[in-house]
Amino acid sequence: MSARRLLLRCMALLVWLPGSVFAAGTVRLVAAEMSPYIGPTHAQQGYVAELVKAAFERVGYRVDLRFYPLARARSLAAAGQADGLLPVSDSRALEDDFVLSAPFPGANGGLLKKRSLNLSYPPDAPGKPLDTLRAMSGLRFGAVRGASVSAAFDQADFLKRDYVDSDLQNLDKLALGRIDLMVVDKFRASDLMILHRPHLIGQMEFLRPPLFRSDFHVAFSRKAPNQAKLRADFNRGLAALAAEGRIDDILLRHGLSVRKAAVAGREVLTIGTVNNPDMLLMRKLSDEFVRQNPGLRIEWRVLDENSLRTRLMTDLATADGQFDVMTIGSYEAPMWAARGWLAPFDDLPPAYAVDDLLPPVRASLSYRDRLYALPFYAESSMTYYRRDLFQRAGLTMPDQPSWADIQRFAATLHDPAAGVYGICLRGRPGWGENVTLLTTMANSFGGRWFDENWKPELDSEPWREAVRLYVDLLQRYGPPDAHLNGFNESLDLFARGKCAQWVDATVAAGMLYNPKTSKVAGQLGYAAAPVARVREGSNWLWVWALAVPDSSPNKALARRFVQWATSSDYVRLVAAREGWVAVPPGTRQSTYDQAAYLGAAPFARFVSDAIRRSSNQLPGRNYLGIQWVGIPEFPAIGHGFGSEIAKVLGGELDVDSALRKAQADIARLMRDSGYLKP
Repeated sequence: MSARRLLLRCMALLVWLPGSVFAAGTVRLVAAEMSPYIGPTHAQQGYVAELVKAAFERVGYRVDLRFYPLARARSLAAAGQADGLLPVSDSRALEDDFVLSAPFPGANGGLLKKRSLNLSYPPDAPGKPLDTLRAMSGLRFGAVRGASVSAAFDQADFLKRDYVDSDLQNLDKLALGRIDLMVVDKFRASDLMILHRPHLIGQMEFLRPPLFRSDFHVAFSRKAPNQAKLRADFNRGLAALAAEGRIDDILLRHGLSVRKAAVAGREVLTIGTVNNPDMLLMRKLSDEFVRQNPGLRIEWRVLDENSLRTRLMTDLATADGQFDVMTIGSYEAPMWAARGWLAPFDDLPPAYAVDDLLPPVRASLSYRDRLYALPFYAESSMTYYRRDLFQRAGLTMPDQPSWADIQRFAATLHDPAAGVYGICLRGRPGWGENVTLLTTMANSFGGRWFDENWKPELDSEPWREAVRLYVDLLQRYGPPDAHLNGFNESLDLFARGKCAQWVDATVAAGMLYNPKTSKVAGQLGYAAAPVARVREGSNWLWVWALAVPDSSPNKALARRFVQWATSSDYVRLVAAREGWVAVPPGTRQSTYDQAAYLGAAPFARFVSDAIRRSSNQLPGRNYLGIQWVGIPEFPAIGHGFGSEIAKVLGGELDVDSALRKAQADIARLMRDSGYLKP
């Protein structure tokens, strides 16, 4: 352990010693990670953390939340060294040490089965769980030893129950046919498949509605001072959030809500999208589509990039049927189409002008020459820099910078005392966040993910060079807590004048050149994405697109929305409302034929040329993808690798250790998925 981390741990322990003095109005809470509901690496530390903090803040408190292993967290709270523990379910085992808060939406426990098993139950089954279980008494159930999902399941001694030590073991047994039903939380089941058993995605189904849905509570310590007042105040704040509709809003932000029933006479279209500026503008302008379709209500699920991908995969992994329109990319479109998960866009009307789509963009969303998603915007990558800072320092950015140039410029321009960092880069873990940039860096140093036989190459010299440079740039010249910054956070930093340089998506140019959204619009310079030794793969190709899942009950309406939002009419609508600089870039030739767009967006030709030159087939690879690998296992691979690199940025690991661990983990996953022989 580094001296820095040891010092931080000692300081944390001192804070929690009995008798420590906390600021007035501060509530001390402890928690154990319970993915996807709460955890230190989740957005806003997860739904439960955001809700509890909001409820306390609503009545004037600040929350100090610390994460520990479950036994340690419960011990601290029971002893009164913390005011409360979260989240907990109602349990008599807690009564001696804790008093529970009012309930708020909790876990979605239920039953997972193979799709091949013909089994269902009526919508009112959760109201009579024992009767429902009795009807399935001939089946074999798998559960985790010591975990109480439901009192009804615990009491059902007529069932054939097999207990193991982990949910992952049960998932493997279910896949092998050794049990018929797995008792598990719906989101936990999908996350296990996405991150650990991607080859099972599409083979399982979660029975709906969840049979064992349960509420969460905050458990207030009986030994904590003012526990009665804290509990009463929290309940008051929680009631206020519920009355204001904010609990539903928080659930939506974390992708944990369920499809709402349609109101008589009104159609409901559920759209899942990413919280990028262009998509937020689409949501704003969708009022025009609603005006054209009377009786329609759109339910938006706007999530950060990592959460969106996970919840979309939840829909597919458990046959959940939550979305009518999905925001996906050039990685997912052909792969999901091949598996039959997407509805094709055949017979598009002449007014849509499908031949107007740029060829590389259209190809990236096609499978066997059929379009399965329509492009909303397309991007490559480029280097942004502050011309005023470069001029003041006597520096010149080349049209084609090298990574050595970027490092030298960052060292010269780094001035945190003046509020300017030498460079901003994506640091948040995720295959669409830090891994996107790191892969293009590794490409440029001559690296690749796999050899011709699917053996990982993460412990190679090109990857070591790329990752060492990345870590050095962010640790020495980047903003604080760089491991928390994704695309949106980095865009915000650069737009506020906090970054001298930024290497990221070309789509950001529209926001940065727009004086309505950028303080540096008049000082913005741009150049090609940096290279090291190899040019191919140094800049990426990505298309954010809209697709209709085959499971949607509203395919015709969803298709109309997708056509509207990706049409040239929509481009003109954005131009009329927000200006030509704000239109979605990279998809249509007609956009680049507009003199008004070329005049408002000096970067337009540069971006168009970068996209046209890009190809997802790089030399020396037996897989598709520049910044991703076109296999179903890549989200799991990218998540694990990105998490290890984030630990390096945080001082928990060194580069070589992280790469060795990633190499071993990915090799194991590739063996489990059948790419490598055991």
